Amino acid sequence: MNQKLLKLENLLRFHTICRQLHSPSQRRLLAWCRHGFAPASSVWRDLLGARSWQTDMLIGSALHQHRLLVTKKEKRPPRSQLSPVKTKKEVEVWVGMTVEDLASAMAKDIDCVYEALLNTAIDVDSLEANSHLDEVWIKEVIKKAGMKLKWSKLKQERIRENKDAVRRPGTDPALLKPRSPVVTVMGHVDHGKTTLLDKLRETQVAAMEVGGITQHIGAFLVSLPSGEKITFLDTPGHAAFSAMRARGAQVTDIVVLVVAADDGVMKQTVESIQHAKDAEVPIILAINKCDKTDADPEKVKKELLAYDVVCEEYGGDVQAVHVSALTGDNLMALAEATIALAEILELKADPTGPVEGTVVESFTDKGRGPVTTAIIQRGTLRKGSILVAGKSWAKVRLIFDENGKVLNEAYPSMPVGITGWRDLPSAGDEILEVESEPRAREVIEWRKSEQKEEKGKDDLKIMEEKRKEHQEAHRKAREKYGSLHWKERSYIKFLERKQQRPLKPKEKVERQSNVLPIIIKGDVDGSVEAILNLLDTYDASHECELELVHFGLGDISENDVTFAETFDGVIYGFNVEAGSAIQQSAAQKGVKIKLHKIIYHLIEDLQEELSSRLPHTLEEYPIGEASILATFTVTEGKKKIPVAGCRVQKGQLERQKKFKLIRNGQVIWKGSLTSLKHHKDDISVIKTGMDCGLSLDEEKVEFKRGDQVICYEENKVPTKTSWDPGF
Repeated sequence: MNQKLLKLENLLRFHTICRQLHSPSQRRLLAWCRHGFAPASSVWRDLLGARSWQTDMLIGSALHQHRLLVTKKEKRPPRSQLSPVKTKKEVEVWVGMTVEDLASAMAKDIDCVYEALLNTAIDVDSLEANSHLDEVWIKEVIKKAGMKLKWSKLKQERIRENKDAVRRPGTDPALLKPRSPVVTVMGHVDHGKTTLLDKLRETQVAAMEVGGITQHIGAFLVSLPSGEKITFLDTPGHAAFSAMRARGAQVTDIVVLVVAADDGVMKQTVESIQHAKDAEVPIILAINKCDKTDADPEKVKKELLAYDVVCEEYGGDVQAVHVSALTGDNLMALAEATIALAEILELKADPTGPVEGTVVESFTDKGRGPVTTAIIQRGTLRKGSILVAGKSWAKVRLIFDENGKVLNEAYPSMPVGITGWRDLPSAGDEILEVESEPRAREVIEWRKSEQKEEKGKDDLKIMEEKRKEHQEAHRKAREKYGSLHWKERSYIKFLERKQQRPLKPKEKVERQSNVLPIIIKGDVDGSVEAILNLLDTYDASHECELELVHFGLGDISENDVTFAETFDGVIYGFNVEAGSAIQQSAAQKGVKIKLHKIIYHLIEDLQEELSSRLPHTLEEYPIGEASILATFTVTEGKKKIPVAGCRVQKGQLERQKKFKLIRNGQVIWKGSLTSLKHHKDDISVIKTGMDCGLSLDEEKVEFKRGDQVICYEENKVPTKTSWDPGF
């Protein structure tokens, strides 16, 4: 500080002396000195003394002010002596951003983006303000602009911490305990699968099934006289329930393949074999209906050889048991074969720790709410357990078996019903137990966000495809209009806009008639899944577009009716009900509600509804046929009209009907007659064997001898949809 004060004092003294030297009085003194005049020493001393006193006053006040300033500055932190480094501007970008978004993020004009993309592989001419840019082009623009790239949070979310619930690691083999086998009964429809299980359980499930076919997965625990227990899954055999059969094979230990001895290997039999092979599950062959006179078990075994199912009699490892589900013959042998195979497989599980399982079926019960049928695979399920499955979670309120009996606990291999779900999980979802409700919510939020992100990726792919289509259309348009004069180009664009005019009311009705919006409601998740899978096979959109507005579980509600009214759609219910109030509301709003209990009846009804939306086809029905024997002309006024002399060979000719002229098998004219005469009389009908003269409504048509004149009428015939669901 002292050095700073001394420097300042010297500067102030120097500045003061300079000012004094430049003052008028000092300039005069200096001039006298240069000319040799020496002023009186006393005057000189007085002047210098006066200036010295003023200078001291000035320097003193300046030093006082400087001390104050220096004291304040020394209290502040010292400033860096280094010069500031110029940093690049950071631009936040994200995947799939448009040209306009990038220009806005850079705070630049949109032309800057176009300029940066010049002389690159991208076609700048095809880019619009709303065109999406790939990551490589976003980086290129940022680099050329001299800026720094920063991906937004949308990009960073991909590497966030995984908060999903997962299966726990494998347990020490010493802690594993034997468990009952889970056996799935599979086969073709009406081959006796449910009847076979009924006999084992001594129940009458098959008699209660609508249409005599199974349309859900049934899970049962069967206790044998020997004390052994087997969990059976009864899967549907109908073609519509392929997904259910696949799901049954995935959660099972053994597949019992039921084949009717009188019917042999059928389509769903082959599909069941494939499901078992995909799941790498061993097969036991149950040849059913062996009590019938036309039964041929050996034929079944030989047919199965073509599908790599080799029975023990032919040197393979597949056990074959001849049974009769109707009489109960040899069912115990089938159960013993299942237990023997289970012992060979050494099926074990860990009954301790968090629960793991699989949702076999899910549905909504009026009194209990969302309910799932599940197979426990690990751990012990108890009341109050916190479970997650798919994007739903539950605090278990109730556990019950297939007979509705409430259970306190459920062990591995047990099929149970579970209530307490906040939402209904989907069939096939994995069940995992977590430690608390907050943890369950965290898992569900994670899974929903993952699904949302996956959907975002799919949407981006679709947007990119649309962008490429738009670029291609733009390129073709440029090629189309590039060589035209501006007047021709304007005229063509005018014609195109004219074609895109708003639809008239009549045209709107015609277009809407080619769209069938539908709402699907089912009793269980698997049934709705089967119907949706069938709808995925719809391939007749060129005839009538099938639009799925909504689907769900439970009875028909007022919301469903409102949906159907809004979209002018039809409600299809499968194994559900519609109350009288709902039906009255639907009738008032003009909404169709169609309820079915057999899946193929529902599909047939849907086919009929689609067919009713199609335009009728016109079919020609011949009424009469005549051959031309002679040709001549008749003058009427100044016109010469060609006339054909004919003889009716078949049926009759009616003047009011439509006609066509055939020559050498080719139709050369269709239309109506202007005259039909017998001799000189105008008549309306000419019958077989009679001669007549006729003229057409088109004068330019020339008749020739040997031509055929056909009289016909057109009838409208309903068109059937070409959609074939496969059964």
